[in-house]
Amino acid sequence: MVSHCATRKIKSDSPKSVQKFALILKILSMIYKLVQSNTYATKRDIYYTDSQLFGNQSVVDTIIDDISCMLKVPRRSLHILSTSKGLIAGNLRYMEEDGTRVNCTCGSTATAVPSNIQGIRNLITDAKFLLIVEKDATFQRLLDDDFCSKLSPCIMVTGKGIPDLNTRLLVKKLWDTFHMPVLTLVDADPHGIEIMCIYKYGSMSMSFEAHNLTVPAIRWLGLLPSDIRRLNIPKDSLIPLTKHDHVKLNSILKRPYIHCQPLWRKEMEMMAELNMKAEIQALTFLSTDYLSRVYLPNKLKFGGWL
Repeated sequence: MVSHCATRKIKSDSPKSVQKFALILKILSMIYKLVQSNTYATKRDIYYTDSQLFGNQSVVDTIIDDISCMLKVPRRSLHILSTSKGLIAGNLRYMEEDGTRVNCTCGSTATAVPSNIQGIRNLITDAKFLLIVEKDATFQRLLDDDFCSKLSPCIMVTGKGIPDLNTRLLVKKLWDTFHMPVLTLVDADPHGIEIMCIYKYGSMSMSFEAHNLTVPAIRWLGLLPSDIRRLNIPKDSLIPLTKHDHVKLNSILKRPYIHCQPLWRKEMEMMAELNMKAEIQALTFLSTDYLSRVYLPNKLKFGGWL
């Protein structure tokens, strides 16, 4: 548990805290039954046990995070799972807790990230690297282009934007198991950089569990703001930074870990100077398959990551 976590006091004898305290006890009793019976439930399952009592899903989510933080244990140790939204594809095979064998070999469809990452075992791969892709559209395009088999064998993962807990746990498990290079492919904008930082350094909401979720070895493969200049991407393919973008960018630049990443800082300062951002799709200006045919192969061949 990190020292700068926000704390909340809930008193059992305070009228203002009575309902919150009761809900915590309710969920704790459910957690106890799950652990005792060695069964699992999703946060959604917990909510639907008494949806009128809880009111909405966010109440359950907050209480579960509070309990996890209070007990200083990962959420999975409470036997509560999140519904996965992430996808995985590439050179990877594994067995799920119930004995189901999963083969993620690249094809036109990807495999859903499992809900119980702790339960998967017998992981096998010949992959030379793991590529984290920010957006589902880019991930699907690389699948359609058969990227995983055209180059060195690899594994691709997408959290479809901000990654959920299971996608982060999977990336961490793959790193811990194989110690392969982990590269990120995100838009050249503050939002993409934020997503990359979540994988590498963690998020504020899950800061108490950062050591179980982060991969410090992650490198920034693209899209780099310097690539915008290097590839002469035309201005009409770029998007001006908004006021919100500038606020987000300045916020990231002030974070202590960015001071340890001078090359990242230089790229972000270049973005601010250009006052422009670019989506990965901007590369289609050069050719429809430029990303998988030229951009990524050259980056991987010549070490174009930060």
